[in-house]
Amino acid sequence: MHKLYTADYIVFILYFVLVSAYGYYIYTKKKSATTDSKDFFLAEGSLTWWAIGASLIASNISAEHFIGMSGSGFALGLAISTYEWMAAATLILVAVFLIPVYLKNKIYTMPQFLAKRYNNGVSTVMTVFWLLVYIFVNLTSIIYLGAIAITSISSISFGWCVVGLSLFAIVVTLGGMKVIGYTDVIQVAVLMLGGLVTAYLSLTLLSEKFGYGSDVLKGLSLLQEKAPSHFHMIFDKSHAYYKDLPGLSVLIGGMWINNLSYWGCNQYIVQRALGADLQTARSGLLFAAFLKLLIPVIAVLPGIAMYVLHEQGMFQQEMMNELGVIKPDHAYPTLMNLLPMGLKGVAFAALTAAVVASLAGKANSISTIFSLDIYKKYINKNASETNIVRTGRWAVIISMLLASLVAPALATLDQAYQFIQEYVGFISPGVLAIFLLGIFWKRTTASAAMAGALLTIPVSTILKFLPVLTNGAFPDYPFLDRMSITFALILFVMVVMSLMKQEEVNSVQIDKSMFRVTPGFAIYSIIILGILTALYTVFW
Repeated sequence: MHKLYTADYIVFILYFVLVSAYGYYIYTKKKSATTDSKDFFLAEGSLTWWAIGASLIASNISAEHFIGMSGSGFALGLAISTYEWMAAATLILVAVFLIPVYLKNKIYTMPQFLAKRYNNGVSTVMTVFWLLVYIFVNLTSIIYLGAIAITSISSISFGWCVVGLSLFAIVVTLGGMKVIGYTDVIQVAVLMLGGLVTAYLSLTLLSEKFGYGSDVLKGLSLLQEKAPSHFHMIFDKSHAYYKDLPGLSVLIGGMWINNLSYWGCNQYIVQRALGADLQTARSGLLFAAFLKLLIPVIAVLPGIAMYVLHEQGMFQQEMMNELGVIKPDHAYPTLMNLLPMGLKGVAFAALTAAVVASLAGKANSISTIFSLDIYKKYINKNASETNIVRTGRWAVIISMLLASLVAPALATLDQAYQFIQEYVGFISPGVLAIFLLGIFWKRTTASAAMAGALLTIPVSTILKFLPVLTNGAFPDYPFLDRMSITFALILFVMVVMSLMKQEEVNSVQIDKSMFRVTPGFAIYSIIILGILTALYTVFW
């Protein structure tokens, strides 16, 4: 039933009051956060390792995971977990090789790095790309999926869901990164608890369906028994969803480009660690890597359970849209509607926590980039700290308004999670090429970087739409393979241009000692990589 009961509202209000009160406490604890731009945008020196790790996960996990990834679990199976598990490995690489470079060179924004390493032209082009993607792909999809999910478990209309989520996120974001970082600890705890509750429900439903009572472990074994095709991590070319996850490309190809760009060259993510010292930043990233290993339990397994139950004749109507077409993204909301009162409120709070934390993190990054790399650089070069912070707050409000207005246009999507990955992937190859060559090859020129920035969207667009325009004469590559091709082409162009044209280049400070890690970091990294190896070996 699409209804929240009094007990559900009480649970949700308690969550809302807890987050708001704690956020206000953090906000008033250090008054400089209201006027100092570095403190407002980065919480410089204020976030602990556990706050950094929790904030990374809270900002990353949203409705696109609860709703979108569960939908992909229904359609594709466990293989969609590769986005989470490969991210865990990626976070280790980012902690070892990229974060030290940013901290050593006192980088506060990704465009600032590009300006320092190349020039303002490259920085500005990428700033515009990032702002457009953050607002019209990321913010928009998070608001849409969050509103759809809340509408599906309550009597609240889609429009009011959009308004409520946006306002809640704005309130959190206006407090600055310090408020976001510490309230995200609560958000992660709530979303993990709510996710586990829903996962538990799905497995016990499965166990009961086959006559074993409420045995969660039996439900887990039944998943593999009844849906063996949904427990393969690597697809062959005959698989119906090969184009979504093209075989070994998830291990040695486009998935690395996708993850390294997202976790290592993305203001939205990296910003959480830029205000910390190296040891704290690395510990936070490692904590986030451990948490990433757990996400498929709360996001993917419920989707697979719903697939098995649907195959057994359950939830036939709930999994269809008004045209009678199966909608995988209906899987998670359908499960939440089955929760008893009180627990439904926990799941509702968890979903809201995921959406609001992700919106707040994304909006803060938008305001940081706009304020420091557009407003301060081009509009008001003599802006005071107070003016910069005020501009950042207005950027939050305006970007959230734009995303809210565009969100309803996503109603035609089947698997929203795949949509986000594909269209963010239009700029990821160029971003990664520019950053990697800029850091690790001193000869890379600004002209080459500009070419890489300008080529990434056209090349990605051509590879996607040329097969349609040529009626199949041009190969229709899976989007992860398109990312690999685009990345390789841009690397080639940038290397050739850098070798052919003598040009004065700027460099960043790099010392090999920066890449050394502590024994503790090495041990925990080996544990994470060992778990990943076991998972891919068992579920190959």
